[in-house]
Amino acid sequence: KEMSKDKKRSLIERLNSGPVICAEGFLFEIERRGYMASGEFVPMVSLDHPEALENLHKDFQHAGSDIVQAFTYNGHREKMRVIDKEELLESLNRSALKIAKKVAASPIGNEANLMAGNISNSNIWNAKDKETHLEVEKMFSEMVEWAVDEGADMLIGETFYYAEEAYTALKVMKKSGLPSVITIAPMGENIMRDGVSIV
Repeated sequence: KEMSKDKKRSLIERLNSGPVICAEGFLFEIERRGYMASGEFVPMVSLDHPEALENLHKDFQHAGSDIVQAFTYNGHREKMRVIDKEELLESLNRSALKIAKKVAASPIGNEANLMAGNISNSNIWNAKDKETHLEVEKMFSEMVEWAVDEGADMLIGETFYYAEEAYTALKVMKKSGLPSVITIAPMGENIMRDGVSIV
């Protein structure tokens, strides 16, 4: 049965009827295409080369991705501070979200794509320093707020090395009321950096 492009099933509805594909690897693919310098790893491409990011989303969509995920990985306050571009933080996030929303609105096939807001590991989480926990929660909160404001259908928190940081991200994301997904990076030992086993 064909579904109208105007009808957008939620993430849970899609999962209940089968697999849902979400393309990943923006950072490395954008770097391969020459739009981002290795080592910086901040998605400035959404401001500097928005057409390149839009084309990558379309390529991922063409390859079968059901979700158009905003490329804001490492686009958080701390990382922007490190490269002395903190004043561009909100415009970077909003630009990436708008690009993802535009591509999601023009799906390939018969069903509308979901647009996902995105947050990532913070690079400053310290399991023994509660001050970093508060700072990270603030960073996550503003990114989630921008994603909600720009019309995200769902949220993805990705590549967490610390279980407690992932739990913090999920807590912030759930406050939005949007379906939320967390991905973790336990490395080969299947143990998070704060000692939490995933086995």
